[in-house]
Amino acid sequence: MNKPHDNRTKEALKYHSRNRPGKIEVTSTKPCVTASELSLAYTPGVAAPCMEISKNPEDAYKYTSKGNLVGVISNGSAVLGLGNIGPLAGKPVMEGKGILFKRFADIDVFDLEINESTVDGMVKIIKALEPTFGGINLEDIKAPECFEVEEQLTKELNIPVFHDDQHGTAIIASAALLNALTLTKKSIKKIKIVFSGAGAAAMATANLLIELGAIPDNIVMCDSKGVIFKGRQDGMNKYKEKFAIETKNRTLKDAIKNAEVFMGLSGPNILDQEMIKLMSETPIVFAMSNPTPEIFPEEVISANKNAIVATGRSDYPNQVNNVLGFPFIFRGALDVRATEINLEMKLAAVYALANLAKEEVPDEVKLAYQNESFSFGRDYLIPKPFDTRVLTAVAPAVAQAAMDSNVAQVQINDLNEYSSELEAKLGTSAIFMKSIRDNLKFSNRKNKKKLRVAFAEGSNGRVLNAVKMLLEHDLVEPVLLGYKDRISEEMEKVNFNQHDSIEIITPSMDHRYEEFFLKYHKLKQREGVTIARAMELMAQRNYFGAMLAREGHVDTFLNGPTQNYPECFIPLNNVISTRGNIKAAGIYILIFKQKTIFLADCTVQINPSAQDLCEIAASTAELYKEMLNKEPQISFLSFSNFGSNRHPNAKKVSNAVALCKEQFPDLNCDGEMQADVAMNENILNNLFDFSQIQGPADILIFPDLNSSNISYKLLTQLSEATAIGPLLIPMNNSVNTLARTSTVSEIVNMTVITALMGHKQG
Repeated sequence: MNKPHDNRTKEALKYHSRNRPGKIEVTSTKPCVTASELSLAYTPGVAAPCMEISKNPEDAYKYTSKGNLVGVISNGSAVLGLGNIGPLAGKPVMEGKGILFKRFADIDVFDLEINESTVDGMVKIIKALEPTFGGINLEDIKAPECFEVEEQLTKELNIPVFHDDQHGTAIIASAALLNALTLTKKSIKKIKIVFSGAGAAAMATANLLIELGAIPDNIVMCDSKGVIFKGRQDGMNKYKEKFAIETKNRTLKDAIKNAEVFMGLSGPNILDQEMIKLMSETPIVFAMSNPTPEIFPEEVISANKNAIVATGRSDYPNQVNNVLGFPFIFRGALDVRATEINLEMKLAAVYALANLAKEEVPDEVKLAYQNESFSFGRDYLIPKPFDTRVLTAVAPAVAQAAMDSNVAQVQINDLNEYSSELEAKLGTSAIFMKSIRDNLKFSNRKNKKKLRVAFAEGSNGRVLNAVKMLLEHDLVEPVLLGYKDRISEEMEKVNFNQHDSIEIITPSMDHRYEEFFLKYHKLKQREGVTIARAMELMAQRNYFGAMLAREGHVDTFLNGPTQNYPECFIPLNNVISTRGNIKAAGIYILIFKQKTIFLADCTVQINPSAQDLCEIAASTAELYKEMLNKEPQISFLSFSNFGSNRHPNAKKVSNAVALCKEQFPDLNCDGEMQADVAMNENILNNLFDFSQIQGPADILIFPDLNSSNISYKLLTQLSEATAIGPLLIPMNNSVNTLARTSTVSEIVNMTVITALMGHKQG
């Protein structure tokens, strides 16, 4: 029978070896597929930036990747808990570090494993690499060499140098400890702190705690030989000597008596329950040895139920995880071109993390952790690694500290705008949505009002969390449909405190109910809708909400996200209908890393005619211009290229193109064409240079619902594209449907886009 550990090892080896070996690759940020692009990327074009940099070295930040490139450098002498396994064996860890830099802060990394053990040798190698990098992250170098290497490089280099094993752990642990002290109402100036471990991380943490107010004589540090005390000779060095105190204690058990805090940065099973009982009444135990802590949390709680516990493990609360620090610290340092990462910047990171843990946790973070609920307290001292707010909290704080302490070479004048730019670094979709939010805010100011947005499912937890976020950013004025008692009950569950400030409407009990069903009966009486049927339908939130929008009582309306699409679309189509009696269409916006495209129609028309396709293209182009403020290039898709096949299905598409050019001559459109031609500029220009679009297309018009629906779902599953939609066009009022799978952030995005559509229509 296989042990779990054996299975985990096999899984890890498979992960690291499958497909392309390793975890990282280098990709181009510029196109290089033509002879012309090659001549720009390399010779002779590359000479131009070279000469500019030779005249002004600062231009390296303008013409190269230096400003966003960090060197992760190790000699493999202290790799994780594996010890001195050498630089080659440590490479998987350094590659992993590169992934974390990129994933959490969009920082590029070259990992360098150097076969050098001496301090002078390491300093010489790393110093010679300064022209390449914007910063240096030292990793897995044993003590005391790591101290000396970092000290020398900090003095000799003009870029930030950061030994994460020391300072990363110190910053995260210090932030968690400050919050633990807040909960236990203890002062850092009055507590006794006992360290197990006297390596790089332990010493850096102790030093940082002293800067935060801890009294040096109240810190007892223990290594494998016991307490570090004045006069001890065995196993001492100049770094340990700093923490030698006058004490009669000689063992960890001696030292732990009456201690308020235990900081474990040593090895497994160092602490036992008897020692926990010797500590203060409300002990704080940080057992950070990984993967096996100095003592497991359940053992601590069993010994003292009042204890607060943190570890380095992800399967327990309060994980002291360095990924909460280094990506964001470097992000702030790089963006102001700091010459070093100084004490002020480290302290800024500590306070930013500690303060963020006290804020309400958004739903997206909970979803990343299987809907686990988090709130500041004993089991939530520090933010979670997948909390995207860490970037926008820590990086600006670090950047501000660098500017205030005069180590920044670039000034950031607007930190709020900088935070928005950082948010955009989390993905292309964030950049797109930032532009949409900015557009909405501008429209709100221009029209001197926020739009009233009604939500059909007012008691839905995801909708309520989205509404909270929309209110926090002052984007719209929400109106909730449903039973007031039920909505209030759900508000309590999601800590929504603004009960009285939001209008709640129960359709069948509203004073407009009779007016609405009579109007709907009159509207649809020749389509078989009796008064009784109109009464029945108007009691439903999907119909009533649509009528609110039709009659101008709200500006926009959103239904979903718990019903099937037809259940949501049919009421909107029946009540609102489309402009000019054009058939409705559903648009999906697909956001890729290098490109944003609009796909139509993906949800409504099963087999549109040539005239329908023409009208879909015109309506989609109108939406594109509303969203992005520029003219789109439109491709009509088929299995044929410009008459290469005369099948009726291909002919339908070519007829649609002809109709579009005749009826909407200002649109930049062409076809019929295959999808690769539409999206590949080289194919289009080389084979079909007569085309009126120069590619790649911004809008793709599909010949039928089969092809469009299959395509957008395949693209979202097989790529990193983000899909936003479906957006209904060209409706008489701005109304949309939330997909059943919508997350809170997706509901926020759909609301913002729907509100912006409402402004444009108004």
